[in-house]
Amino acid sequence: MEKGTLTAWNKHVGDPIVRGEEVCDVETEKIANGVESPVDGVLRRQVAAEGDELPIGALLGIIAEESVPDADIDAAVAEFKASYVPPEPGDGEEVDKPELIEVAGRRVRHLIHRGEGDAVVLVHGFGGNLENWLLNQAALCESDRTVAALDLPGHGESAKDVGTGSLDEMSSAVLAYMDAVEIGRAHLVGHSMGAAVCLALARKAPDRVMSLSLLAPAGVGQAVDPEFIHGFAEATSRKQLKPVLQKLFADSELLTRQLVDDTLKYKRLEGVREALQMLAAGAIREQADVQSLRDLSGKLPVSIVWGDKDGVIEAPDAPAFSGAGIEFHLLPGIGHMAMVEAADEVNRLIGEFLDRQKIS
Repeated sequence: MEKGTLTAWNKHVGDPIVRGEEVCDVETEKIANGVESPVDGVLRRQVAAEGDELPIGALLGIIAEESVPDADIDAAVAEFKASYVPPEPGDGEEVDKPELIEVAGRRVRHLIHRGEGDAVVLVHGFGGNLENWLLNQAALCESDRTVAALDLPGHGESAKDVGTGSLDEMSSAVLAYMDAVEIGRAHLVGHSMGAAVCLALARKAPDRVMSLSLLAPAGVGQAVDPEFIHGFAEATSRKQLKPVLQKLFADSELLTRQLVDDTLKYKRLEGVREALQMLAAGAIREQADVQSLRDLSGKLPVSIVWGDKDGVIEAPDAPAFSGAGIEFHLLPGIGHMAMVEAADEVNRLIGEFLDRQKIS
C-alpha cells in the first residue's frame, strides 16, 4: 500500500480521545479501516480533510493534551510538513514479497519474514488468502519473530487441488509448507476454517506446535452460517457476492468495492468453484468441539479471540472455556474478520500472548 483516502473523521477538533478509539476512517485499494489513536488526549488539529488522497505516512491530525499551547501545535504541524518527503512508488522496506514455491507437488503462494525469534504461521479462513493478514503480519514480526502466511490449497494463487477437502488434507498441506520453508516448530494463528486447520495440525503433530491463537474458530462456537458458505461458493456476480461478504463485517462500510471485485476475480479462476465445494463438504462440516479443544489446551497454550457481532459463526459464551486453561477474549462491536476490524487490538492480544509463551 502506497496511498489511501481519508473517508471520514469520527472525531471533531476539541473532542477527548482515549487510546484505541477510532479517530478517522481510511480506505486503500485493498481495505477500509479505522485509524486508532495511539495515545490519550484531545484532537487538536485535523490536518487532512475528508476526501483527501494521501501517501502512506502523511500527517492526518494532532492529538495532544489540552494544556499544550496552540503555538506548539502549529509548530509541530509546520515542522512535519517541512521535513516530510512522500515515498516514491516502490520505495519503502517491503523486502518481503509474496512468492510462489513448490510444496509436496502443489504450487503455494506465501509471504515470509525471517527473524531470529520464534516462528509464527498465519492460516486464513474459507475463501480467504494471505492478504487477510495485511494489517497483522508486520506487527507480529516484533520480537524478531519469523512470521509466515500462505494461501491454502484452493485459495489465492495457490494450486486449486484440495484433494479430499478435509481438515486432515488442509493441515497436512500446512505441515508440508512448514517443512518446505524450514520451520520446525511454530505458534499457529488461524482464522475461522484456518483455525480448525490449526487445531487439526496440533492433534496430528503436537511436537510441531508451540501455541494456538484462534480467531473465530470454526466448529468451536455455533455451526458456520450455511448461507454464507453456500452463497460464497456459488456467487457468480457482484450482486450475489456483495451481501455474502458483508456478513464478514459488523461495519459493512469496511467492505470496499475493490475487495468485492478481487474476490469475484478469484472465484472465476478455473478450479475454484470445485475446490470451494469440496471444502464446504469436507473441512467446513468437520467439528472441532470444545472438548477436543480442552484436551489440547492441557498440552499447549491456547488463546481465542472472537467478535461479539460475528455474523458467520456466533461466538460461544465465555463459560464454555472456563477451567480449561484457555484464554478467551470477546471483542465488542466486532464481526467475523476481527483481524481487520480490530487489527490493533488483535495484534496486541496475540503479541502479548506470544510474549508470555517466550517468558514461560
